[in-house]
Amino acid sequence: MERTGLVEITSLDELREVVGEPLQRVLDKERTALHDLDRQWLAASPFCLIATSGADGSCDVSPKGDPAGFTLVLDEGTIAIPERPGNRRADGFRNVLANPHVGLIYFVPGRSDTLRINGRARLVREAPFFDQMVVRGHRPVVALVVEIEQIFHHCSKAFLRSGLWDSDTWNPEALPSRARIAKNLERPDESLADLERYYGPEYGKSLYNGNS
Repeated sequence: MERTGLVEITSLDELREVVGEPLQRVLDKERTALHDLDRQWLAASPFCLIATSGADGSCDVSPKGDPAGFTLVLDEGTIAIPERPGNRRADGFRNVLANPHVGLIYFVPGRSDTLRINGRARLVREAPFFDQMVVRGHRPVVALVVEIEQIFHHCSKAFLRSGLWDSDTWNPEALPSRARIAKNLERPDESLADLERYYGPEYGKSLYNGNS
């Protein structure tokens, strides 16, 4: 859709004119290998976002979560992330098959800084380390192995601005329930009562049994 009044940035020089140049210490914080502090962060993190892009440039960001420490450190330059039962769309995995470049952000609950990792990924369907990734009896059938090309810690500003961890800002009831969203957008032929039961207290008991 054509919009009027937009002043577009079309060059790196224009971008730098608007946002400025990064401080040298910001540029210098990039590394290519895990430090012990990075390992501690990964051991404490139960959640990450994985960004991928396909051969045509289309993008996807996929959340991954498990008990803290779910990301396995294979060596100073390699990590592995287990896949758990989900909706089977595999959007990010399909992208990786076409374009191995990935970007990851690791969160620790209550912490407003994050750990960022960029690198090249591959899909592995079997490896000896899969036995170290068993959770609630579930052994993954796929893992994403990432060769680290860039790693650094990211400051707190976005989290502080958003108030993400400030419980005084939380208002989950301001939005329709997951069941109502599913009824309207995804599963219109099912009753709301059935969907509320599906997404109710029992939903969490099926996280590792293969049901989406």
